[in-house]
Amino acid sequence: MAFSANPLALSVPDQTFETWLRDSGYLSILDQRTTDLHRISTSTSTSTSTPTTTPNPSPPITTTTFFLNQIGTLISLFTINPFSKLTNDDFSGDTPPWTSGFIGYSDSYSFPSSRAQARMRVTENNKRYCRNYATLFILFFACSLYQIPIALVGLVSSLALWDLFAHCGNRWGLDAYPVARECLLRLLQCATAVILFVCNVQLAVIYALGVSYAVMMLHASFRKLTPVKQATKGKQR
Repeated sequence: MAFSANPLALSVPDQTFETWLRDSGYLSILDQRTTDLHRISTSTSTSTSTPTTTPNPSPPITTTTFFLNQIGTLISLFTINPFSKLTNDDFSGDTPPWTSGFIGYSDSYSFPSSRAQARMRVTENNKRYCRNYATLFILFFACSLYQIPIALVGLVSSLALWDLFAHCGNRWGLDAYPVARECLLRLLQCATAVILFVCNVQLAVIYALGVSYAVMMLHASFRKLTPVKQATKGKQR
């Protein structure tokens, strides 16, 4: 049975449709569509690259190209700026739930099919889970301080020194002597820098930044984009 063409049907190019999905906020549909198109193109290229007349096909070349593309996608993560769309309003919102929102389930992860998809996932997931990533950084920094006790001593000493300065400033009325207060403030800053450097606090910060950045990039690139309402429902439950 043949169907006649509908004159009211609207056909738009794929690029225009993807732009509309992106501008309308349907990033989860765009993410899934990109994955499906890549899977279809990969299966089509594999079937066409294996002729039936040759007894010895060459699947190793296709496999090698596939792995090279994956490695190239992972390397491209170092060129992505995850904070390009991050604003102060993203930190003022509610923290997404860790189980159903941040971690998700086994089907919530997939390898990014292209560099464009990896870039889209990193920027959007960083906006959505920025509070979770900040909490992980604090956790990793605390673990680093636990591994480097002298850094913990230096950090506590610096905080105690600043608290002592605030207490003495209020007691002695340093606000009435701005020049003396400014000199003491500069001297305290230099002393804090020396204490932090001698106690290797910068190593703890570097370790925490490196580990948290790697976890953030891997999670944001492999985590599928989900509708925002789904995360809200998960938190309400």
